[in-house]
Amino acid sequence: MSTEEEQTSSTRHTLRLAEKGGRVEEEQPEKAKLPRQFVTFTFYKARPEWRMLDDETKQQAKRELAELFDSYRGELLIHSYSIVGLRSNVDFMVWRIGYSLDPLQDMSARINGTVVGRYLEVTQSFLSMTKRSMYIDKDNPEHVEDRLHIVPGKSKYLFVYPFVKTRPWYTLPVEQRQEMMDEHIRIGSKYRSVKLHTTYSFGLDDQEFVVAFETENPSDFLDLVQELRETKASSYTLRDTPMYTCRQMPLVECLDALG
Repeated sequence: MSTEEEQTSSTRHTLRLAEKGGRVEEEQPEKAKLPRQFVTFTFYKARPEWRMLDDETKQQAKRELAELFDSYRGELLIHSYSIVGLRSNVDFMVWRIGYSLDPLQDMSARINGTVVGRYLEVTQSFLSMTKRSMYIDKDNPEHVEDRLHIVPGKSKYLFVYPFVKTRPWYTLPVEQRQEMMDEHIRIGSKYRSVKLHTTYSFGLDDQEFVVAFETENPSDFLDLVQELRETKASSYTLRDTPMYTCRQMPLVECLDALG
């Protein structure tokens, strides 16, 4: 499934590459440039020893971690998701967004020092940044597509996975890539209940992109992915796993589900 520059599923207009002198350039809106954001998706699994603790110790530990999370909400957007019962190697995920790496690292270090943190293992962590898309809306010049800021947590379900294209994709002519992406955009526009967040990891992490789809209807996401598998651009996908199905829940409820 190619997701390099797909628009959100609500996009209603055909998008075209902005070209100048044979090079692809990003759209530069007249409004002042907004700062980009750092994004992390961190996946945790509780060690079996956690469930052996007495109830009072676990309740105090959960309150400690919840207070720590709340202390960072002024610097970071933070959303938590339960994955209990949906994958064998992950129990919950935390999605964080901010303007600096410092609070992300500081918060992670402090989590390690909490009682709950001593019983958690990070099984997967994705680091990425927001970036303005190279696609602009030729049919609607007043439409400014802006991925510099993410507004997360609007839906009950979130589907997250890393994405890497094959090297031959980047050697294709711009027009050929655009034609294949137009097909993706047309398919995505059919699934208006699914919202896509694309963030970029070039040079920051192992993957090239991290894609996160929000929806209230998992069946719509399943149908969308199945249909995109049949597109020509899909043949240029090198890796798009592991895929995580996440259910949004308050942190304390995510911790309660650990047992």
